[in-house]
Amino acid sequence: MNSASNLKARLLFVLALTFVGNSRLAAGNNQNAGRKLDEIPVLLEKRCSGLRFPDIGLYTWHACNDPYAQHCAVKIDSRGFISIDCGSNEDYIDEDTKIPYISDKGLIDTGIVKTVSSDSPANLRRNAKNLRSFPQGTRNCYTLRPEQGKNNNYLIRAIFVYGNYDGENQIPEFDLHLGVNEWTTVNLTNAGPHGFYYDVIHVPLTDYIDVCLINTGRGVPFISSLELRHLGNSIYQTQGGALTKRMGYDIGRNSSDFSVRYPKDTYDRIWQPVLFDGWIPITTGSTIYSESSENPYNLPDVVLRTAAKTQNSSLPLSLYWSPPDSLSKYYVYFHFVEIEKLEAGQQRELKIDLNGERDLTESVKLDYLKPQTIAQNDPPISGERIHFSISAAKGTKLPPILNAVEIFVLKDLPNKPTATDDVEAITDIKKLYNVTRNWQGDPCVPSEYSWDGLNCSGDNHPRIISLNLSSSNLTGEIATSISNLKAMQSLDLSYNDLTGPLPEFLSELPNLNTLILSGNNLTGSVPEALLQKFRDGKLALSVGENPDLCPSVPCKRKKKKEVVVPIVASSIAAVLVLLFIFSALVIYRRKRKGDMVNKSNIKSKNQQYSYSEVVSITNNFRTIIGGGGFGKVYLGKLKDETQVAVKLLSASSNQGYKEFQAEAQLLMIVHHKNLVSLVGYCDEGAKKALIYEYMANGNLLQHLSVTNTNVLTWNERIHIAVDAAHGLEYLHNGCKPPIIHRDLKPSNILLNEHMQAKIADFGLSRAFATENDSHVSTRPAGTLGYVDPEFQSSGNFNKKSDVYSFGIILFELITGRTAIVRGPVRNNHILDWVNPLIERGDVQNIIDPRLEGEFNSTSAWKAIEIAMSCIPSYAIQRPDMSYVLAELKECLALEMAHERTQRMATEGNLTTSNIPFKITHLKYESDIVPHSR
Repeated sequence: MNSASNLKARLLFVLALTFVGNSRLAAGNNQNAGRKLDEIPVLLEKRCSGLRFPDIGLYTWHACNDPYAQHCAVKIDSRGFISIDCGSNEDYIDEDTKIPYISDKGLIDTGIVKTVSSDSPANLRRNAKNLRSFPQGTRNCYTLRPEQGKNNNYLIRAIFVYGNYDGENQIPEFDLHLGVNEWTTVNLTNAGPHGFYYDVIHVPLTDYIDVCLINTGRGVPFISSLELRHLGNSIYQTQGGALTKRMGYDIGRNSSDFSVRYPKDTYDRIWQPVLFDGWIPITTGSTIYSESSENPYNLPDVVLRTAAKTQNSSLPLSLYWSPPDSLSKYYVYFHFVEIEKLEAGQQRELKIDLNGERDLTESVKLDYLKPQTIAQNDPPISGERIHFSISAAKGTKLPPILNAVEIFVLKDLPNKPTATDDVEAITDIKKLYNVTRNWQGDPCVPSEYSWDGLNCSGDNHPRIISLNLSSSNLTGEIATSISNLKAMQSLDLSYNDLTGPLPEFLSELPNLNTLILSGNNLTGSVPEALLQKFRDGKLALSVGENPDLCPSVPCKRKKKKEVVVPIVASSIAAVLVLLFIFSALVIYRRKRKGDMVNKSNIKSKNQQYSYSEVVSITNNFRTIIGGGGFGKVYLGKLKDETQVAVKLLSASSNQGYKEFQAEAQLLMIVHHKNLVSLVGYCDEGAKKALIYEYMANGNLLQHLSVTNTNVLTWNERIHIAVDAAHGLEYLHNGCKPPIIHRDLKPSNILLNEHMQAKIADFGLSRAFATENDSHVSTRPAGTLGYVDPEFQSSGNFNKKSDVYSFGIILFELITGRTAIVRGPVRNNHILDWVNPLIERGDVQNIIDPRLEGEFNSTSAWKAIEIAMSCIPSYAIQRPDMSYVLAELKECLALEMAHERTQRMATEGNLTTSNIPFKITHLKYESDIVPHSR
């Protein structure tokens, strides 16, 4: 963003706010962080009339929207404060701190506004009375854009006051993420009516900071307010991580006093007063000038004017605590200033040691009214018990003192965000097209929360490699921001209302190999560079159904054939002729609309292999790895050593060439990470073969078999379900017309070397002109046990037929049982077995016993509920796959959160400490409060 001076120049005013008595208006936040510069004057005009400061001598900004406002002003805070009251419907100045707060309206796309119960304490601060709740979605994020930008030190504070806002009296628990990494778990169990706050100090590597609330299945996430404060870069070193604050103690003041924050602390740190038993309080009325280059921590004067000491020089001041685990790395900052006027020649000298074993520093000499800070952060401190001792240096007779102390835990940030250029580009695309999907936080990381319609590379700094915005109601021209997605391999903008020419920059994307733009209103000609890539076999290009787009350069449009209707004497004959022509046109258009997307010619030069090459690839059909209706499947290897699977069409194939050709045509036009990719084909007379990517871990049926000794974990099962749902959702909603698989079953879900699931075997698939179309089949489709009951009775199949099959597969993953158990008298269906157990709530006997109880019951019930939603007898009662996918993602998030908790517990009973807070009236408690002695 522009500098503060440029910002003020754009706004045409510099505002100095002063109260009578020369007390400054408490520094507000940069209210327009994250706003475009050219939006700020308009926003200020809208907000100005709501902020009145009568009779306090403010400068007036006459551009205010309210012509009668004599003292209307808005502060653009140069100190770098952002203060958001989540759930508030207006901006205001906080009565206690005089900090301007802004509403979060327009700052987040999701969530609902709530108000704390009327039973809540009357002395709640204003920013604690409203909140924003997030009952929908797994991840919901605020994006902070401080004016100072990246590589600066910031204090970020999230405040939570439950106040029984939902009338449930059930305090939720959820996770808080800082960007792409976990910050803490929000646990409000011991918060009391005044809530908790969580502080973290962070140096972002980007110009923005995402703060995300994660639903882990233990209640609905919410937030009361969110604050950011710019700190000096020379203090609180984060060592590439983040510092989560555990406490900030103002030593020597009575603990019943109010805590200290802004405006007394220019950084708006919160200082909790404390006086431990046996410590002697001391104080001074002298002014302490803490702002100096020698001590940039700049503690409040009121904090430094109090301290505590021991009775004599032989007694140390001791602080000790037992961390919740022995692995956490602690940073401690001791703040000292001599506040006793000593006799001439006297000087207090201290030493600090840890656990009685080592001195942290050389002796510390204190000068009168001159602050200094001793930072213990290199190396950080860890252990089962931490004990600091501050004692008089050897040979000195003055007892030790301590004015203030801060304790932080170093939080590692292992996940790296998506490449900045990609984030900026996709954010611009979201804004330009007003994309209404839940696109919040980082687009790619963590992978379980990646944005719908995106696929990303899996390296350390992820890049966006595919973007599918098909049927997303996009309007206008193709966004130039797409040109900045340099790693993009696949782009699908089909079936929107895009207009204008096809831009040249699409041909300059170095990795683009699939471009689908059909079904829009693009004009002009397809750029020659794109056509050349298509001719060279480097690009799969689909631009059909753009009436005014010419597919050649120069544009050579076919002249419309003139329909000559002979003049006939009889008007009846003329009418008959016109009716015939009209009927023919209607039939033609329906047939064209119902045809499959871009019926590809199977002969594409970069994918075609001769039969002799197939023989060579398979080493003369040496290794059989499977078989099906077409014939046998063989292991193969291409010249570049890439392994492939070769499906050879048998002369006695039951399915025949028609289905064989249908699968080839379909796989040439649909591309998704969860669909098996077609590498090539052979079409040489009676010799026909399809060549696919090799899936090293076989199919799901093999892994669910009771004979398989490598039992799938619960986590793996949910991941497989999510992968398969992604693929099926793409076929149903990402392809126009929709594609129905018609034979979904575990043997058609394949697993690669990373256990990523992909849907295969599209020989029976069909496409429909509209999403609501159904088809009456006279040919066998599907497999016993997976076939939709409605299809069995009526012969109609549609998208909901696949949803039913998917529900059965989910139950197989959950139970480890097959869809049909063949018996001597009759066959038993899996639903007949599982329904009574579900009615009894017997989850332990539903889940595959081979898991031996290793699963999270919350996640398990969620999976069962999803499966149940897929299998009603009537198709209209089943959800769309987009809903199923979203629910499965939440199920996966529950499981990941459970595993993380279990792992942390195993590594040392690790739990995140919850720090309640006291801001003016707020009660402070802590689960790791140091003890003194």
